[in-house]
Amino acid sequence: MCEEVPAPDSTAVRVALWRALHVQIDPPPHVLEDEVGLRLVAPEEDWRRRPDMDPVFTQPFRASIVGCALYVMRVSIAEIAAARPSSDLIRAPSSAARARAFGLSVNASAAASRDARRL
Repeated sequence: MCEEVPAPDSTAVRVALWRALHVQIDPPPHVLEDEVGLRLVAPEEDWRRRPDMDPVFTQPFRASIVGCALYVMRVSIAEIAAARPSSDLIRAPSSAARARAFGLSVNASAAASRDARRL
């Protein structure tokens, strides 16, 4: 029995590639360093030549995506800290700096979720 794996949502793929593009072409310091989506998507070798990856045209979109991701990460860390005042994030603020947050699409397939857990 061969289970057909659904294709990922095209918007989720584009956002994952933009986040990776931020790390690869934008000058440091990077707002976030996230190439996990790039590994999950595993695009063709010439993925940066796609029209929707143009470095100049996509610059404001990339900024919006990584800025939103940073905001969500900071809110998440604050919520965790507020819910668990005795957590390591409160006792050792340097732990918060090393925290990693990943955005997940609500429409992610079960197969993609299984792949993410293997990374």
